[in-house]
Amino acid sequence: MNKLKLVAIAGIALIVVIVVLQNTQTVETKLLFLTVTLPNAALLFGTLIVGFAIGVLTAGHIVSTAKRRLPDQVVGNELK
Repeated sequence: MNKLKLVAIAGIALIVVIVVLQNTQTVETKLLFLTVTLPNAALLFGTLIVGFAIGVLTAGHIVSTAKRRLPDQVVGNELK
């Protein structure tokens, strides 16, 4: 199973690198009241990082909430 995860992660990383490297033209991006000119690759990579961070934070919140609720539900070795 660990080998499968490693292959999947490597495959996704390769696809990300290919997409980012194929999109090197400059784009103008509006962020609220700012206008930023940067390569499309940087915008794609930044979006990837922000999405990854949101996913990690959300998963961490869900896990910590589940851990806090678990002791309340367990009485001895049986569930309520």
